[in-house]
Amino acid sequence: MNQKITGTAAAEAALAAHYALLLGIDSPWRVKSVDLNLEAQRVEIEVEHDPAAAVKCRECGKECPRYDHAPERQWRHLDVMQFTTSIRARAPRCQCPEHGVVTVQVPWAEPHGRFTLMFEAFAVKVIQAARSFVQAMEILKVDWHTIQQIVQRAVERGLLRRATDEVKPVGMDEKSFGRGHDYVSIMTDLTGRRVLDVVKDRDTASAVKLWGTLPDQQRKAVEAVAIDMSAAFAEAARLAAPQAAIVYDKFHVSKHLNAAVDKVRREEHRRLLESGDDSLSGTKFFWLQGDALEGERALSFSELCERNLKTARAWFHKETFTEFWVQPTAAIALDFFNDWFGSARRSKLEPIKKTALTLKNHLAGLLNYFVYPITNALSEGFNSKIQTIKADARGFRSFANYRYRILFHCGKLDLSPVI
Repeated sequence: MNQKITGTAAAEAALAAHYALLLGIDSPWRVKSVDLNLEAQRVEIEVEHDPAAAVKCRECGKECPRYDHAPERQWRHLDVMQFTTSIRARAPRCQCPEHGVVTVQVPWAEPHGRFTLMFEAFAVKVIQAARSFVQAMEILKVDWHTIQQIVQRAVERGLLRRATDEVKPVGMDEKSFGRGHDYVSIMTDLTGRRVLDVVKDRDTASAVKLWGTLPDQQRKAVEAVAIDMSAAFAEAARLAAPQAAIVYDKFHVSKHLNAAVDKVRREEHRRLLESGDDSLSGTKFFWLQGDALEGERALSFSELCERNLKTARAWFHKETFTEFWVQPTAAIALDFFNDWFGSARRSKLEPIKKTALTLKNHLAGLLNYFVYPITNALSEGFNSKIQTIKADARGFRSFANYRYRILFHCGKLDLSPVI
């Protein structure tokens, strides 16, 4: 049932003024009529532009002669008492000497927007609070593509407003996108604790592109970048920001050492099993957790360490290296490394010797930690949040949607439109 709300002239004027106040509309725009559909629980508010009022070009803001009216458009607004509410209007067009025929900008929505500013600002808050798009869809009564469009517009709006002049140390890391070897590269502002941008792939060209998301002046002001020992990330930093010190992330160094210990364990475990000794069975996580073990597991681990096992010796080399990061100066750290390196190379444990040589080849980036004590721990934290986003979305087919979602939730952007 469609019903136009009517009454006395005074009542209609009061109703129009009421809705104009709710919508934030004033001269030269005015509410012309209000249509109520009780069956569909929908309210449509017709707005018109005063035909006697001057019109201005949306591009340059100059007053121009009125040309005609654009076709009628409709914008979704905030619900009024559980009734879905929309605005419809024909915006005038002007004849601008510089820009030609231009549609006048309506005050309740952004250019080319399908929603009012108030609705879009509310929608951004709902999407931020919702666990998934499905929850946001139910609250806002819109479809998936509408939610994605709001997210995209919010991120683009936020990127235009974002200031990056305080970005000094940054981090770069990789994150899986799809199945198999499908990755994206992520840059984080370590001081501002935010994701700066995301690009597809993890090769040198992609990493250079990621640096290019920073304005030239800001890119030249970056002092240091924390990365894993990826050759692609290091080469990209040298190409795009040669002034930035490369700092190899100590947590990734720990992963390399843990992998070396585990390789020694697997090789030794196979050899022991051949002689009927299964003492290394089920001990993989013992060597990862080490001194953090408690109770019976700690006792079992201690007994393993007392045996003349290659795995125990490899673990000792790994644990000794952790002291590198707490040395008071780079010079003292260099002396410590040289001692550790000599011991590791004499260990007769091939995985440890190979990892020690890898660290030696990246020594300058390790020592840079003592000038710029930064890590990618923040990036790892974002990885957990991004994994949650992926799980809630049940994966992404489109990289663009994946990027928008990461920046929406992790970019600390100013997302809402100005009302």
